[in-house]
Amino acid sequence: MIQPGEVNLPMPRLTLSIPWTRGTEKPMVLTWGMNWQLKTRSAMPAAAAAPGPKTAAAPAPIPTRVSNGLKEFLWLLSDAGKGKLLDLGQVSQNTLNFFIEKGFRVTTEDFLRSWREFMNVEEDRRRKVLLSKDGEFPSPDALAARFLEDILQYPPETFHGVLAWDLFDYMEPELLARVVSRLHDILRPGGLVLSLFHSRTPERYCRYRILENQTLEVLPTPPLAPHVRVFQNREILDLFGKFRSSKSFVGRDQIREALFLK
Repeated sequence: MIQPGEVNLPMPRLTLSIPWTRGTEKPMVLTWGMNWQLKTRSAMPAAAAAPGPKTAAAPAPIPTRVSNGLKEFLWLLSDAGKGKLLDLGQVSQNTLNFFIEKGFRVTTEDFLRSWREFMNVEEDRRRKVLLSKDGEFPSPDALAARFLEDILQYPPETFHGVLAWDLFDYMEPELLARVVSRLHDILRPGGLVLSLFHSRTPERYCRYRILENQTLEVLPTPPLAPHVRVFQNREILDLFGKFRSSKSFVGRDQIREALFLK
């Protein structure tokens, strides 16, 4: 049988005759038949192996940053026992689990998302006023006051710590002083605010979640608000002037972490 990649050549026949002398037996004729097969696999390449199943590409690793501010925040809160914590960023199950395992009771309030939803409602109202040509537009100060009627409504001295992340960089000027004052009121004596400030306009909006005691994961996220300002050191100190003391850390990524102690 001819195998794949083989060529079957015609079978030559070779005959050998032996001379015959009278009185002897008839000559013996010997015949060999040879079947030559030349393997020519180089001329006829073997069929390619069937492709295996495609494997999914490994997901890109999530960027992280070292957070000395978080390490200090945790150390200063270690005496609080089963303390209360307010997280003003986007909800992260990792962060919730991290603090719950340490015995904290965590309240989350996605500040920037609430502000965006509030402003969307105000924009719809503004369009209706323009169409009807009847009514007045509230001032930015009035909008900020109205917004804070429904947010950060907690009894005085409720929390031991507040995670503010970098929301002050994205906060409208009319909100800044009001929000910092509200945080001061709802913190217990000795309570802390942990915040981040960019030294330049960030290339993209990110949210943060805690990976371990000194490590944050940095997750690029669709922006909830435009970046409003880059704070100078003096502006930060003036903004948190009601707090008893502050401490700051500058990371390699030029993000300044700040702790404010009531």
